[in-house]
Amino acid sequence: MAARWTFLTNHALVLKTLALHPQITANEISSEIGITERAVRKIIADFHNDGYIIKGKEGRRVRYAINLNMPVQDRTQQGKVVGDLLRAIG
Repeated sequence: MAARWTFLTNHALVLKTLALHPQITANEISSEIGITERAVRKIIADFHNDGYIIKGKEGRRVRYAINLNMPVQDRTQQGKVVGDLLRAIG
């Protein structure tokens, strides 16, 4: 059986999931999109370190806010921002 491919990267899927569910856990994201929790945490760290998301505490949970005005990191999408990407992928 051939390996399956998808149109969206794991980074795009994690970002979309965070946008839809700002208080979701890494474990829940892992189950939803089918990658390891460790991979999800690495992606979240990438986004946080580069300013694409802001993490804040609400009680015992983390709430994620996405900086919609950050540029999409793809040389073919110059001038596009993360908000454009999220609107496009729903």
